[in-house]
Amino acid sequence: MMSTDLYARRKEDVLEPPVGFWNTLRFLGPGLILVGSVVGSGEILMTTSLGARVGFVMLWWMLLSCWGKNIVQAELARYAVSSGETVLHAFNRLPGKLPARKGKVSWFIYLWLFTLIPGFLGGGGIYGGSGQAVHLAFPQLPSEGWTVLLAALASVLILTGTYRFLEKLLTCMVATFTLLTLFCAVMLQFTEYAITWADVRAGLRFEFPAFAVGAALAAYGGTGVTAGESMAYTYWCIEKGYARYAGPTERSAEWVHRARGWIRVMQTDVVLTLLILSCATIPFYMLGAGVLHRMQVQPEGLDTIKLLSNIYTKTLGEWAWWLFMLAAFFILYSTVISGLGGGARMIADCMGVLGIIDPRDYRARVAVLRIWAVVSPAITATCYFFVKNPIWMLTVAGVVSAAMGPIVAGGTIYLRYTHLDRRIAPTWKSDVILWICFLIMLALAGYTIYKQFF
Repeated sequence: MMSTDLYARRKEDVLEPPVGFWNTLRFLGPGLILVGSVVGSGEILMTTSLGARVGFVMLWWMLLSCWGKNIVQAELARYAVSSGETVLHAFNRLPGKLPARKGKVSWFIYLWLFTLIPGFLGGGGIYGGSGQAVHLAFPQLPSEGWTVLLAALASVLILTGTYRFLEKLLTCMVATFTLLTLFCAVMLQFTEYAITWADVRAGLRFEFPAFAVGAALAAYGGTGVTAGESMAYTYWCIEKGYARYAGPTERSAEWVHRARGWIRVMQTDVVLTLLILSCATIPFYMLGAGVLHRMQVQPEGLDTIKLLSNIYTKTLGEWAWWLFMLAAFFILYSTVISGLGGGARMIADCMGVLGIIDPRDYRARVAVLRIWAVVSPAITATCYFFVKNPIWMLTVAGVVSAAMGPIVAGGTIYLRYTHLDRRIAPTWKSDVILWICFLIMLALAGYTIYKQFF
């Protein structure tokens, strides 16, 4: 585990930002960890299930989910890189205070704590899906047994891993399942389930079937860079060194140059996230719509992973069953590792905001991280024992995640105009896009609630 305080900004850690694309590549990495969390349960379970339910008509929705949230991710990370402030400490600046152990904290902190409850359900769905995938390949243990073992393994990986270890591990996982999925999507065109241009055009007509509101909102909340993942991304950026390399905030032009340079590196990392995310998400939706919808198969319950395997076996042949199990395990388990790593960092940060630990005590932060790395998998695995339906569990978590989207976007806008150093503020074009993203998230939340209840 980390022995040096990765969140402290010291003059001796200052480093000039890289110049040129190839030099910048050496400093990328937070996005790959984030993709490990983003491309996972939402894609293989929620995205594919939505395609199976509605066919191609909501392709536009999935494109919006992939491409409409990254500006919030980038602007929230801009604030973290330039200030060195962790995201929950930053959001504690939002107006509206409630009592805490020491003084008062923003209402947002308590709201975030509340979202842990549906988050446990979503995590249980991910662990359970991983357990189902392993059980189908190795039936000596039931899926519940494999779920427990995988939860324990996740704890071990987080307890023994550092940022660099997680970055390398998740890079391998991301590369593997992205290539497998793209390969399968291409091979689909040589089968009876081939996708036509008419199918694609149908998916861009902005239809919104009323019967699929819940599934669509869950897919939107569970795919793309969600609100929680945008927040977690700031911790990976800080641990990568972007804020440390920029150095403590100074009045000098040199600091402005360094801060802007490392923000540019972060923005390149965000673009990489978007490209990989699109290459992994859209093929899963197309496979669900092209194969499962035409077969009239809707995955749910303990047979979720088994039914989803049709997107490979009907495309490549029965031999691809093992290929799907490998891809499913990599996709789901990378989400487990990345999500647990980010969640543990956020809960440690939250304890500092609430005054339960000293936020400047790095050892206390690491101690909370260790405890959460054991407690969280135990709770989420237990949730699966009681429900045993990954799709339903992830639907609940996805709906809450979608509702949090405009709240986090609004908080990002507040920080941009009230606390961000004006010298490294975004351009007016970025501001316009940020506001558009916020309004789209707000409108979608309102529209889906209307469709659900009226």
